[in-house]
Amino acid sequence: MSLDWVCKHHTDLGIDQLYRILQLRTEVFVVEQQCPYQEVDGLDLEGDTCHLMGWEGNQLAAYLRLLDPAAHDGDVVIGRVVTAPFARGKGLGHELLMQGLWHADKLWPQVPIYLSAQAHLQGYYGRYGFVAQGEQYLEDGIPHIGMRRAQG
Repeated sequence: MSLDWVCKHHTDLGIDQLYRILQLRTEVFVVEQQCPYQEVDGLDLEGDTCHLMGWEGNQLAAYLRLLDPAAHDGDVVIGRVVTAPFARGKGLGHELLMQGLWHADKLWPQVPIYLSAQAHLQGYYGRYGFVAQGEQYLEDGIPHIGMRRAQG
């Protein structure tokens, strides 16, 4: 599956793009994972937040957001990492993360990257240089662990 990758500052997002982002995140994180929480958390349009989208035609197949390090203790924060159900099983998760790391380094060179990983994915993110920080914790009933990757 070949995707068109687009990374946009939140001020450059079109209404249709933002709608599809929120639709996909709600479909997976709230409905599929049966996790009722405030998915639209107020961070999408803050500071220099950027949105990385992988499009197959007019369908959003993969997505993550990059939160502004100025608002997050000096770390770029990768979050809302998601692959659409129709696009799973094709290795897009790896491509999405590689694109995310590339864009984070391009936008904020030499800045450490942080993410809150579902605990069972610790090994997956470890392959990309992320190291666990602190203890596991529950977020919306799902075990998570903070992970950081040094840049440079």
